[in-house]
Amino acid sequence: MPSVVQLSAPGVVRLVPCEPQPLTPGAVRVRTWYSGISAGTELTAYRGSNPYLTKAWDTGRRLFLDGDPSVAYPMAGWGYSEVGEVVEAADDVRAPAVGEVVHGVWGHRSDAVVPAASLAARQVPAGLDPLHAVFARVGAIALNAVLAADVHLGERVAVFGQGVIGLLATRLARLSGGDVVAVDGLEHRLALARLMGATAVVPVTAPGGAGVGVRAVTGDAGVDVAIELSGSYRALHEAVRSVVPDGTVVASGFYQGGGEQLRLGEEFHHNRVRIVASQIGGTPAALGPRWDHERLVRVFMAQVASGAVDVRPLVTDVLDADRVAEAFARLDGGGGETLQVILRFDGDPAAGPTGADLA
Repeated sequence: MPSVVQLSAPGVVRLVPCEPQPLTPGAVRVRTWYSGISAGTELTAYRGSNPYLTKAWDTGRRLFLDGDPSVAYPMAGWGYSEVGEVVEAADDVRAPAVGEVVHGVWGHRSDAVVPAASLAARQVPAGLDPLHAVFARVGAIALNAVLAADVHLGERVAVFGQGVIGLLATRLARLSGGDVVAVDGLEHRLALARLMGATAVVPVTAPGGAGVGVRAVTGDAGVDVAIELSGSYRALHEAVRSVVPDGTVVASGFYQGGGEQLRLGEEFHHNRVRIVASQIGGTPAALGPRWDHERLVRVFMAQVASGAVDVRPLVTDVLDADRVAEAFARLDGGGGETLQVILRFDGDPAAGPTGADLA
């Protein structure tokens, strides 16, 4: 019987059996090999801090309103970084073909029926380890933030937060021609940032704050643009402090609750700083219709396939799906050592025996 990851309450997650989904016209059945856990959106559901749990999201007006929450426990099938093999296709489907390995969004489940159109261009590139295709979505998020930053050759860029998406943004900003200053509170993440191409690193404990630290490594000039990916209001405030007058801060973290540490009457006001939101639901307006989500994914995966972006150092934990409670606990309380946690379902013939912790 198929299985799916279910969040029953804050901090309570397990793999449960579920009924197989019927194959419908225009769809394919995918057997999941790997599914990456998000350290942003999914942890907010695991911790109980996601706004969808306390407010109603009005899709038409795009507003959070008081009322019955849009999402409630138990939640089954969250997840947006999956890789698997097409094992069945409806009669009217031409692509992807049965036997092809694809990446996409169908949640933490062993078996899923997915619209074929959403996977037609999502084949895992030949020669690429299928495990690495779980980064397609988070890579698209990082690329979206870098595009919003509008990085030009030789410009100074600060990236606050060197988790998975922050490290990918550091690499992509460097590939875009930026001189990158990476900011984080953990030495091993700063070391990884250097591996990704950061030309300077700043700990959050820098005297006077990370914003002052970023200015110090740029000769007190500041950076042209800062990208904030940690979801910390304090980090967002320091990002504002780090940019030049009329500079830009791209706020791409998933911020929870109120922002006491974001003091808009200080550098934000006096230096006329522009804060731009970046979220994977849309690409930067200035790019017009030339860019969309599919292009973000396609461009990022091409960088991975070419070797320009190496995701191997970001994989810290690969656990069998029935150890999902342990996987979430590691991600939530790993002390920063944990980066990308991946659930492994049965399927990949190259994965070796199940039950092994690959981290």
